[in-house]
Amino acid sequence: MPKVHPAADTGPQRLGRRPRVVTTLAEINVVPLVDVMLVLLVIFMVTAPMIQRGIDVNLPVARRSTQIVGQRIEVTVPLTYRKDHVVYIGSEAVRADVLQERVRQKMESAAQKDVYLRGDGGVELRELTEITDKLKDAGVEHVGLVTKLPGER
Repeated sequence: MPKVHPAADTGPQRLGRRPRVVTTLAEINVVPLVDVMLVLLVIFMVTAPMIQRGIDVNLPVARRSTQIVGQRIEVTVPLTYRKDHVVYIGSEAVRADVLQERVRQKMESAAQKDVYLRGDGGVELRELTEITDKLKDAGVEHVGLVTKLPGER
């Protein structure tokens, strides 16, 4: 409701003059707020995929590679395995000495007892065999090697 202020007593009143009405702005203009929020949303949508980064592994190339579908357990052996004996189950870093127990825990709820092994192209066969032996000791039925197609990134 607008406030009506009486005119100051400055002498005789003129006919036809209305009292002065002052309105207060009690509303918040949300348009600039919405504009800023939309700009921030676009910025986060663009930058979020760039932030998520996986493990750099240079997979060997195979001519007869097939696509794997369904839920799977992946164990990745990076090139740094020689120094620190750390492998990755999915994106979780695990020391090689506790790999058996972690895989056994993940296999409890899995219907298929299969694990897919990804090894960097520079990893020696001896190191992949060590990991395969640990996986077999954990109760894994099949260990598959993940490769990439010749044109794949």
